Amino acid sequence: MDSSIIRKQFLDFFAKRGHTIVPSSSLLSSDPTVLLTTAGMQQFKEYYLDKPSPLGNRVASCQKCFRTSDIDEVGDDFHLTFFEMLGNFSFRDYFKEEAIESAHELLVKDYELPAVNLWVTYFRGDGNIPEDKESQEIWHKLGVPRERISGFSREDNFWGPTGEEGPCGPTTEIHFDITQKPCQKRKSCRPNCDCGRFLEVWNLVFNEYYQDREKKFTSLKTKGVDTGMGLERLAVVLQKKSSVFEINLFEPIIREIEENTSKSYNSNQRAYRIVADHIKGAVFLSSEGVIPSNIEEGYILRRVLRKTIRFGKLLNLPENFLISLAKKVISIYGDTYPGIKSSQADILTIIQNEEEKFDRTLEKGLKEFDKLIETTQIKNKKIIPGEKAFWLFETYGFPLELTEELAKGKNLKVDQKSFREAFEKHQEISRAGAEKKFGGVGKKATYEATKLHTATHLLHQALREILGKHVKQMGSDITSQRLRFDFSHSSKMTEKEKKKVEDLINQKIQENLDVRQEEVEYQQAIESGALAFFKEKYPERVTIYSIGDSSDPSGRVFSKEICAGPHISQTQELGKFKIIKEESAGAGVRRIRAIIGDEAL
Repeated sequence: MDSSIIRKQFLDFFAKRGHTIVPSSSLLSSDPTVLLTTAGMQQFKEYYLDKPSPLGNRVASCQKCFRTSDIDEVGDDFHLTFFEMLGNFSFRDYFKEEAIESAHELLVKDYELPAVNLWVTYFRGDGNIPEDKESQEIWHKLGVPRERISGFSREDNFWGPTGEEGPCGPTTEIHFDITQKPCQKRKSCRPNCDCGRFLEVWNLVFNEYYQDREKKFTSLKTKGVDTGMGLERLAVVLQKKSSVFEINLFEPIIREIEENTSKSYNSNQRAYRIVADHIKGAVFLSSEGVIPSNIEEGYILRRVLRKTIRFGKLLNLPENFLISLAKKVISIYGDTYPGIKSSQADILTIIQNEEEKFDRTLEKGLKEFDKLIETTQIKNKKIIPGEKAFWLFETYGFPLELTEELAKGKNLKVDQKSFREAFEKHQEISRAGAEKKFGGVGKKATYEATKLHTATHLLHQALREILGKHVKQMGSDITSQRLRFDFSHSSKMTEKEKKKVEDLINQKIQENLDVRQEEVEYQQAIESGALAFFKEKYPERVTIYSIGDSSDPSGRVFSKEICAGPHISQTQELGKFKIIKEESAGAGVRRIRAIIGDEAL
């Protein structure tokens, strides 16, 4: 069964059962506590509490996901960075019985999986939460024998909360028996055994408790269902493959690599798989305006691209091989996610620029690495100093993971602690320098420059509202005459988009919104929704500048950012805002020049 059919059949199944089919949200998460979208439920998180869902209380989706935690695991049969998660969700509607019955019906009747191969797990309880006997009994009534129903602890069958407090609950997982052959490792071979016999296919989470900061549990008045099933893992089962890299979503990429190297797949599986997985993740991140850099999403993109290049060279792939692989990814997913097809030119430019940039530094960096190895070995040490690894990162763009990979080949390790210390010191220096340039020291900043600083905050938020939440500040420069603002976006702004941005900013100026300053704990700032795109650079206490109507009882604001200041006190001081130029500032980065006041009139 082709993956496109698997995807469609899942969504059709739940649409017939009253679910609203919701498109995938961006990989760039709107949740300030996480960097990238890692699960289908993230875009629905607020509906599990008291906020009404405008989508209805039953929804289903196929969500693009990216998990950085799995980067180092890629190369085995099932771990991926980018993947698609099929999910159905209930907010104050159905609960365990319907969720389990629907999952069983879809797998056995619609996908026609042999029921004898399905094993399930449930939460067996602990001192605080009782055993989930209800799920156990529902499965048994559906015909699953008790010997294929296993209870596990909180580590395996309990989800949440995310953070110190929040909704959480027991889970029941569906595992597929791939080999049907018990291993010899344990007396009883069952799901969660590491022998490779079982593949976890679907996880059903039942949010029925709330854990507070004191780790105490109370029952939720309104219960919810959150399920997630990896499309690629389900395809392994339905297409009767032994690895996700053999399914139709990967086979064309693997074949493209094979046609460009003399090294076989069977003898170089890990390298093939890393290249195939990472180029896919790079295409999807690039399609959403992420630019390779040394911070946040940009660092993740740079990390996967440079690792792809490194392993591509181990396979002796030709120069600019990433471009042909990226085109293959776009051809596979273009109909399902039209955004990557329409952004193809920007995606290829971003990837090619990074490949060329890394190629120029790789050879020099490898020579310096060899010198570093020689020095380390002469001193009879097994640990490469972290500050030396950071020097390779800062000078030659070597991600820590690449240096560790190279060191591993020499039976050496990198001191991660001193690397982080060097990294954090560098970022603090960078932040201090940025504040000075930005007028953050205050004393030398003229009144006009201060007004333009506030205008950049209005511009930043207006761009995010008009163009999308993928927009992030990539740089800025302010004089007393004008502002220059660089932001992530993959295409030239239309005249209509520019006018919308101008009109929105001028509306907020005319509303004479208050600009308020508040000092809070960094984590509190993030949880309140303040924008902070340089998370690791900030001290424990930070300053938030909010732009909004202080008399609004809801407390809503138009803009909220962590910032060193200074700012004006009310938006009408700006007069008028006008964009005088919008242009490219590099691959996937746009630049706006704007003026305010009499000049704008």
